[in-house]
Amino acid sequence: MQYGYKKQVNLHYEETLEKTREELQKEGFGVLTEIDVKATLKKKLNVDFDNYIILGACNPPFAYQALQAEEDIGLLLPCNVIIYETGGKTFVSAMLPTVAMSMVENENLRGIAVQVEEKLKKVIDNI
Repeated sequence: MQYGYKKQVNLHYEETLEKTREELQKEGFGVLTEIDVKATLKKKLNVDFDNYIILGACNPPFAYQALQAEEDIGLLLPCNVIIYETGGKTFVSAMLPTVAMSMVENENLRGIAVQVEEKLKKVIDNI
């Protein structure tokens, strides 16, 4: 099952991270959390890992609508966007809210998930 929308980009990792933040903001998303996986794995396990960051993106109006439809939906929020390097290539990927929300049996979430997914795909496409 495909659960993410991914694109290889022709930018360096840092440029991709900056551009991703800009595009998220254009679509009404803020970054609530940021996990530097490379730094965390080095600190906690003393292992080397490629550049890899997880951004927890939130679009407040959509998050509010989702919470009104389903209080426990916070378990699936925020929307994760990842930027990583592997084999000398840089990738950016976003979760597919329609897939994540499909496990919740609440039809009121479907329309919200579709709208958020369209915005996240636009973010990825514009990088």
